[in-house]
Amino acid sequence: SDLLKIRDGARTRTTKVELDRIINNPFAKPGQSFGFDPKQVFDYHLDEALDLRILYQKLKDSIDTKTPTSVEVDVKNTDRTFGTILGSEITKRHPEGLDNDTIHIKCNGTGGQSFGAFIPKGLTLELEGDSNDYFGKGLSGGKLVVYPPKKSKLKEDENIIIGNVALYGSTDGEAYINGVAGERFCVRNSGARAVVEGVGDHGCEYMTGGIAVIIGNTGKNFAAGMSGGVAYVLDENRDFYTRVNKELVSLEEMLHKQDVTVLKEMLTNHVKLTGSKKGQEILDDFSNYLPKFKKVLPHDFDKMYKATVRMEEKGLSGDEALIEAFYAFYSNK
Repeated sequence: SDLLKIRDGARTRTTKVELDRIINNPFAKPGQSFGFDPKQVFDYHLDEALDLRILYQKLKDSIDTKTPTSVEVDVKNTDRTFGTILGSEITKRHPEGLDNDTIHIKCNGTGGQSFGAFIPKGLTLELEGDSNDYFGKGLSGGKLVVYPPKKSKLKEDENIIIGNVALYGSTDGEAYINGVAGERFCVRNSGARAVVEGVGDHGCEYMTGGIAVIIGNTGKNFAAGMSGGVAYVLDENRDFYTRVNKELVSLEEMLHKQDVTVLKEMLTNHVKLTGSKKGQEILDDFSNYLPKFKKVLPHDFDKMYKATVRMEEKGLSGDEALIEAFYAFYSNK
């Protein structure tokens, strides 16, 4: 507050605001200065972070030369944001990312908060264990795979394996989760593709893009504020509609060939990478399971898609069609 002052020429209304208790700090001593003190800088001990240890011991040359490399590490819940520093090093050297799975890290144990946050294309984190909140936050092209320990006897589609707010704000990449996620799964997702065995309340909240496949139960208020992207949800008990926030979305049957192809492809990847029993069960009896899936589609997203198709039918290219569809949509044409 020693650096604050009332601006000269303030408008009449603001001059009536009493600021003495802010401007005049009652705890300040005469002549006392408040400023940056290097002695009080907090040491985050980043040099001890697991990312940096394996970066300089095993991965630095591989990232520089784009050489495919696999390593295995143990993780614990205090290893927060594991993969983020590694991802930043990849992006510094290769802004466009690396080829898929160039750097593959097999993790054993419990992933700390924000496990795999912001990881770019080319970095794959495979976790045998479980993970805390913000799993895959800001995922930016990388791949995340998580499944229970091989010796676990728990049913994957009945037990939580990752925490709340997974894939928050993700823009690209893939995530395959052999277990149930907590609340607000894929909140503000704008491009990532994910498969999960169940979610808590507020799934796909404020989602604007990407694809979410949910092959288990969902909590209440699903798709609240969802304005883009698509979700394919297994509705075995035919009661999913009671838990959907229908303000911005509609529920549709899986009638389009493209939807069926995408769903089957994502489930196939899920089974291959996680060993999902539920996923394999669905694939083995796909023709009977398919009618049990519901497609969650935002109204405006659907309108834009149809408008783009109309413009492409008129002979416009992809970008031109999108721009014209945008103007047509917002002109209500």
